[in-house]
Amino acid sequence: MIPVALIVVIAVVDVFSGPDVHLGPLLVVAPALTASFAGPRLTAGIGILAVGAQVLIAALRGGVATRNHVMQIVAVTAISTLVWFLCVRREQRQRQLVQLRSVAEAAQRVLLRPLPRRVGSLRIASFYLAAEDEAQIGGDLYALARTDAGVRLIIGDVRGKGLAAIGDAGQLLGAFRENAHRHATLPELTAALEESVCRYLAELAQTDLDADERFITSIVVDLPEDVDAGGLTNCGHPPPLLLRQGRVSTLESPHPAPPIGLCQGSEADGEYEVDTFMLRARDVLLLYTDGVIEARAPDGTFYPLAERVANWADYGPEALLHHLRRDLLDHVGGRLADDAAVIAIERAPVYLPGHYLS
Repeated sequence: MIPVALIVVIAVVDVFSGPDVHLGPLLVVAPALTASFAGPRLTAGIGILAVGAQVLIAALRGGVATRNHVMQIVAVTAISTLVWFLCVRREQRQRQLVQLRSVAEAAQRVLLRPLPRRVGSLRIASFYLAAEDEAQIGGDLYALARTDAGVRLIIGDVRGKGLAAIGDAGQLLGAFRENAHRHATLPELTAALEESVCRYLAELAQTDLDADERFITSIVVDLPEDVDAGGLTNCGHPPPLLLRQGRVSTLESPHPAPPIGLCQGSEADGEYEVDTFMLRARDVLLLYTDGVIEARAPDGTFYPLAERVANWADYGPEALLHHLRRDLLDHVGGRLADDAAVIAIERAPVYLPGHYLS
């Protein structure tokens, strides 16, 4: 209604003004304004209405055939047509963008599948914050596989950003999902992941000169369902946190392995060792990428992860990550400079009729 009101006001003022006042060319404001919030059809309709108003003004003020009025009609018609054409092009590009975005989102969901909320006695929560605008994933990754012995998880961080990092993440995720069920031990599984990524990077090196500078820090975790003992192999990744009875401890690895993809040519399993830990009932294991601990506030201070999660240690995985996500974004002022991924795993207590097993 605003463009229509503008046309009416401009036409009335022009008709009742003196012979030296010509407001007709201002009618182009109506289709231009319409194009800012409406589609081509409404823009065209308002443009036709503006041209009609200009013809009416000319008829009431000396005749349509006068040179001045002819030029005004031509000008309003030409500019209205141009505005309509630009509106059509904008609509076409928006449809293309929506289609591309839907394809990208589908691909991202396939690549980074949501983790189940519960597997056996384990309660699981996760979140992913991508630094890139309009993106759901970037160079961080995580995945879960359920095996006969329990649950295996991987979390990792690809060196670099952009499409190359997403490709490297996809390669490692595919290798993990393929090999998680084939190898009995974490060293064997990690060696298989290294072999797969190195083969991929060797093929990539034929066309990408930076392929030999790419690697992935990661942690692979084994969590049996029937015992409290767990194991992990750390390949150059920030150490997990263990939340127990309101206290937070860091699971530092005494013998971390190098990141995956360095391809140093050593014989597989020997360089990978398993660090064991206990995950008892109500304990929470927190896995994260360096985008969390390296997140900076506007004053340059890093995010104090261990200190903050201690406030929510007894909340359970979902509530813990809800508070952590909000607090992390508040710390950085709403926008991360790097991707951030977090997984929280709690071993739920087991209840039996008349018994409680901790």
